[in-house]
Amino acid sequence: MSETKPVYLRLRDRIAASIIEGEYAEGGMLPSVRAFAADQGANPLTVAKAYQQFQADGLIRVQRGVGMFVREGAADKLRNAERDIFLQEEWPEIRRKMERLDISLAELTDLA
Repeated sequence: MSETKPVYLRLRDRIAASIIEGEYAEGGMLPSVRAFAADQGANPLTVAKAYQQFQADGLIRVQRGVGMFVREGAADKLRNAERDIFLQEEWPEIRRKMERLDISLAELTDLA
């Protein structure tokens, strides 16, 4: 994760990874803003901003007085979005670095 990213985006990335990995299941409740902030050592307002982004993107729903829940299909949407970013932005840079270092795809396959 890039340290130049704003904190709320880094927190959003952590939450997104947890949704993709199933730690926060679809239909399940997210930790409260305060609980997540305490766990991450972050300001609750910063966590609230990260959660608001998920709500704006239609990935979570808020049930007033109860909490925030991961919407069905959120993991697939997040996975597809991260996949697109990887293929369009990250992979070309990795590929250029591999070429500079004379690393072949076969070498990487052998490592796996």
